[in-house]
Amino acid sequence: MFVPLRATPRDYAWGSSTAIAEVLGSEPSGRPEAELWLGAHPGAPTAIADPSTVGGYADLERWLAADPAALGGRGSLPFLLKVLAAAHPLSLQAHPDLDRAAAGFAAENARGVPLDAPHRNYKDALHKPELIVALRDGFEALCGFRELAATDALLVELVASAPDPAAAARISMLRGMLAAPDGLRDTVRILLEQLPGGLLDALVASAAAPGSGAFDAERALVGRLAEGYPGDPGIAVALLLNLVTLRAGEALYLPAGNIHAYLRGIGVELMAASDNVLRGGLTPKHVDVPELLEVLEFEPRPVPWLTPTDLGGGFSLFVPDVPDFELLRVDLPAEPSERDPSFRLPGPGIAIVTDGSVRLAGATSSIELGRGGYAFITPDEAELRFSGTGTLFLATTQA
Repeated sequence: MFVPLRATPRDYAWGSSTAIAEVLGSEPSGRPEAELWLGAHPGAPTAIADPSTVGGYADLERWLAADPAALGGRGSLPFLLKVLAAAHPLSLQAHPDLDRAAAGFAAENARGVPLDAPHRNYKDALHKPELIVALRDGFEALCGFRELAATDALLVELVASAPDPAAAARISMLRGMLAAPDGLRDTVRILLEQLPGGLLDALVASAAAPGSGAFDAERALVGRLAEGYPGDPGIAVALLLNLVTLRAGEALYLPAGNIHAYLRGIGVELMAASDNVLRGGLTPKHVDVPELLEVLEFEPRPVPWLTPTDLGGGFSLFVPDVPDFELLRVDLPAEPSERDPSFRLPGPGIAIVTDGSVRLAGATSSIELGRGGYAFITPDEAELRFSGTGTLFLATTQA
């Protein structure tokens, strides 16, 4: 069964006023359009375009709760698909693993913290690993702690371009903090709990000075963040992270504990169906430093690229290391390929077309989705066949 859906982008302040509308071929609302949610998450379940086709239920959450067969026997839809468009940086954040989420959710329930309280950390008992695929060149993100040697090289350059000896001394102090045993964890804690006086001003001033060219992107980012979030300690933490720019079609995978922030650009995001976010700065929202430190993975790692499996014929499958979800990208050319354009659906799915027009046919029915069209797919459609010309993303579970 193919069930057309209807959704309105969420108007978070960091969103773009044009990017989602441009990708989906819709009219801009005139407000920021940050995220289009497609899923059954209780925070914003996606509306069903024609409730009469599913027994009168208005949205995916209510229908799937009443009709488990639509999930193939699963208890709930384990993923949430989004189109995300950032004109300004999102908060520095990380997400818990399953054990931490369950414990935190239970503890806040026991303390009687309302689910909608602004200081609540855990909205559910689930983890929230996520992947993002850039839809256009130039998607920028911070993702995980950079190797310490590279961070030290950046700080050495900032010391050299410091405007005065006092600023140079403050940045040198930061170098020393990072070089100490367990220095990364302690440094992040100190920066977020009690930012050393004058350090942020020293970093901003040094970043604005000419450099060698090796860290121009990091220097420019400091200036942008300082303009948008003056005095925020997250600016200093951002200097410790991998900074990456994605081309269209490239993807990142952010597992539990990976500190990250999307800076600007538009992409298709797929995650576990959770709303658990621990923030560390670049935000007016609640920041719980002790809880964030318990969640963070402090081992420096390279950029967490997620390379898809090439299935041939314009089919690419992004498979993370969790069973909750996988993402299929289908690019159908104007000229038919030699490959039979089909895919075995392992569970419930949600499809969205970002370019052209694509027809999906399954075991029991079919649907035509134009640019900006999206639909829920029940698992009994089994082998999906694709025709038309365009680009489609299909979120589903792993087999």
